This record gives sequence, C-alpha cells and structure tokens, in this order.
Amino acid sequence: MLSGNIEVVKIPKERIGVLIGKGGEVKKRIEEELGIQITVNEEGEVTISSTENTKDPLALWKGRDIVKAIGRGFNPEKALKLVSDDYVLEIIDISNYANTPNALRRIKGRIIGSGGKSRRYIEDLTDTHVSVYGKTVAILGEYEPVQVAKEAVYMILRGSSHAKMYKFLESHRRELKRRNMELWKKD
Repeated sequence: MLSGNIEVVKIPKERIGVLIGKGGEVKKRIEEELGIQITVNEEGEVTISSTENTKDPLALWKGRDIVKAIGRGFNPEKALKLVSDDYVLEIIDISNYANTPNALRRIKGRIIGSGGKSRRYIEDLTDTHVSVYGKTVAILGEYEPVQVAKEAVYMILRGSSHAKMYKFLESHRRELKRRNMELWKKD
C-alpha cells in the first residue's frame, strides 16, 4: 500500500477542462485505472495521491505522466495508453533552440511541417504520437520508437533538412522490420 505518497504537476490552465472531462469522466477514469486520487486547482496545479486502492507501485508516476501528456496537448485516449508499462512519455523543451518568439514559431512550424506532414511522418514511421504545444514537443509511445522519434525531432532542432530526417526515420523503420522478420523466422 502506497498511501501518503504524492506527485504534483502543473499544467496549462486551458488544459484543465480536458483533464477533468465532461462531468469529471476523464479524471474519474484515470483515478479508477490506477487507484489514485487527483485534485486540480484553478491555477492548473494537479496533485496525484496514492490511496488504499493503489496496487501498482508505479501508479503515481503513471498518473503524473498521463496528466503531463494531457497538459502537453494529447487527448485523454492517447494519454491513457501510459497506464501500460509498455508506453512512455518524452517531453522536449524547444525554447533552448529559439531566442525569440519568431524563432520559436519557425521551429514549431518545421517540426509540424506543411499541413502537418512532418509530424505525421514522424508518427507514422515510429508508431508514436507527437504533440507540439507551447514551448515543448511531447512524444508518446513504446520506449524504443519514442527514442527514434525524439532523435528525429532533435535533428530538426539542430537544423537538419526534412529530407535527411525522413531518411533517418526510413532507415530505422527498415531496420525494425528486418529485426522483426528475423524474430518471426526463429519462431
């Protein structure tokens, strides 16, 4: 039993409604899935506490990551994938790569790409979800694909061309398929 343990997370005020959900349904679902209690104040401070129903020793961290994911722009359905031990959340602060609001807009635009093409390409080739929100890029998925997606985002942040980033992703995708085929043949 983990009673007495807490995590505190701050989310943007405009994301509080998404976290709580219609009639409190999102908050309630997170609480029920993990056996935790979530308290949200009007400033966006979220307190996650263990309860006598907390069974998973990682429940508080999972709850924290689900709240962070929602705070970073993911919809609750995607964020709730973090209940699984197989899913992780990575948040990249892109403000270090931009010294003006215009530079930040430009970098966000490069990551998203024309009509969302670049972000979609990263998501499709890595089986991850990517959210560009505020001064961050958040990536949600299984551990290894998230690391590949993270490297693709860093390539863009460091000024690589989209073509070079796409080649990187495609080579990783081919390598993954090759490894999966080898594992399949062994069975």
